[in-house]
Amino acid sequence: MPRIAVICGTGMSAFASTLASEDGTRLDSVIAESQWGDVPLNVVNHDSGVVFVIDRHHSTGGARTPPHAIEHRANVHAAASCEPDLVVSVNSVGSMLESMPPGAVGIASDILDLTIKPWTFHDDDAIHADRTRLFDQSYSSVCEAVLRERQGTSPTGLVVAQCVGPQFESPSEIDALQKLGAHVVGMTLGPEQRLISETGIAHVSLLCSSNWAAGRTPGKPDVEIDHQAVDAIASQMRDLVSTCITILLEDIN
Repeated sequence: MPRIAVICGTGMSAFASTLASEDGTRLDSVIAESQWGDVPLNVVNHDSGVVFVIDRHHSTGGARTPPHAIEHRANVHAAASCEPDLVVSVNSVGSMLESMPPGAVGIASDILDLTIKPWTFHDDDAIHADRTRLFDQSYSSVCEAVLRERQGTSPTGLVVAQCVGPQFESPSEIDALQKLGAHVVGMTLGPEQRLISETGIAHVSLLCSSNWAAGRTPGKPDVEIDHQAVDAIASQMRDLVSTCITILLEDIN
């Protein structure tokens, strides 16, 4: 039976419930243990397969773990322990492209990560994972077709700039990142993809445009970015992302 692990965050706290709202589904919860910490998983048993949903910002208290403090090794280890056919990262991003306004979902093709913190499962022996092609083209094409049909456009070939957070970027930082080839900016995909590349599991990233990057709001370059508004916009894309996951399950079949 097909298995997909989904790692999601901003605006997606109710994503498992959205997936489980379809007829013929069942929602369960389990804990994945690792040397980097325990990770709660929601397990959605679907007619077409099983989806394991991980909130990358999970914490033991009421607060959500900020992006710079996420233990990505625990999350990716949990995802890999589910033995999925595919890992899907759902990432909230700030857009530098007028063709990808807030509310649109796109597909990542590459990452520009200039942060200095290394992320690996192999601290004791040098294991060099190839990252020439980060994301699975076949599964990305499935999502591209869904987006084209459901939202009328399918932004692809997107380069994601990895920033640390938790602060949003400055306009000058966005200017520099765009000159380097980035189209959108986020705070979580870089380390997540590095670790997934070490597992050998197929990977897709669905990018949820939740805000204009700093200084990029058309006609209003001084508009401030508010995280509550970002979260609210990201949550509006849950249904579309859920459709992509469901179609991916059927494609794996």
